[in-house]
Amino acid sequence: MSDLAERVTAALASVIDPEIRRPISELDMVESVSVDASGLASVAIRLTIVGCPAADRIERDVRAAVTGVPGVMGVDLAVGVMSPEQRQALTDRLRGGRARAMPFGPDSLTRVYAVTSGKGGVGKSTITANLAVALAARGLRVGLVDADVHGFSIPGLLGLAGARPTRVGEMILPPVAFGVKTVSIGMFLDPDRGQGPSSAVAWRGPMLHRTIQQFLTDVYFGDLDVLLLDLPPGTGDIAISVGQLLPNAEVIVVTTPQAAAAEVAVRSGALAAQTGQKVYGVIENMSGELFGTGGGARVAEALAAPLLGAVPVSVPLRVGGDEGSPVVVSRPEDPAATVIRDIAGAMASRPRNLSGLRLGVSPS
Repeated sequence: MSDLAERVTAALASVIDPEIRRPISELDMVESVSVDASGLASVAIRLTIVGCPAADRIERDVRAAVTGVPGVMGVDLAVGVMSPEQRQALTDRLRGGRARAMPFGPDSLTRVYAVTSGKGGVGKSTITANLAVALAARGLRVGLVDADVHGFSIPGLLGLAGARPTRVGEMILPPVAFGVKTVSIGMFLDPDRGQGPSSAVAWRGPMLHRTIQQFLTDVYFGDLDVLLLDLPPGTGDIAISVGQLLPNAEVIVVTTPQAAAAEVAVRSGALAAQTGQKVYGVIENMSGELFGTGGGARVAEALAAPLLGAVPVSVPLRVGGDEGSPVVVSRPEDPAATVIRDIAGAMASRPRNLSGLRLGVSPS
């Protein structure tokens, strides 16, 4: 029955770990496979950690993959857990044998966008969440860092309220929603200590810097096409830290049409120039009769950057944020969704940036 066992082993390559997003056969999670003369397949797998939140899904997918192999009459599945040594080997393999380091520096092929605003309440986080989901819907591998530590809202916008990352050794696996790998300080608050979505995070500069650095270093996003960071409004500690940690990031400035919002938004974009970052463009949100128009164009002109789009005032956009269902997927026909998808389309069409990269080859 060795041929049938080989086919069972090959079928297990179709089972994807939902957190790491790689086949379990590549992650050394398949311990053994055998098939007896009656066609009973005995499969042993090992999960990354005790209490793995994806355990039920992995077990279900393994059973489905094995029973789908012609000739298999039944499945005897044994589920174990990796040893500390096996977990360490896994984390080393995922990191490519490199020591802990920030993978999104100038040598990275990932496009990094820091989304900022001058004032709060302009819909920056809602725009960021919908852009991330629209990019993922186009088939891109997308990560999202909620860098607004004091005013985190990304988990709620993506329906991840209550979600918690999985730790494999020193590596953090981010929850995934709508195809977007997401991390936020809100996912690390401990409900058993009375911490929740309404808890205040009373941290100052050094602690904020270390938090953002850990998000970029210890969270395993894998190979991303695009990484978005939802920055807090203004030009405070986190914006400066992101400028230091990710000088290669491009900045997207979100504003509303009013002159007061536009004037302050220019300052947040001007900080990018001071830290060596480039302003990719400006998005005007809540555009239309209620708040007027033109603020985004004024910011774009002041920053010598393009106006990426004007997102109209939209009730479905607001409702989608409240319900954790981004408008670009829940109401794709809505005018606001259309504008956001068009912006995402322009972003998705940009090739990975090879400028200045060391390619590891030399002329002979």
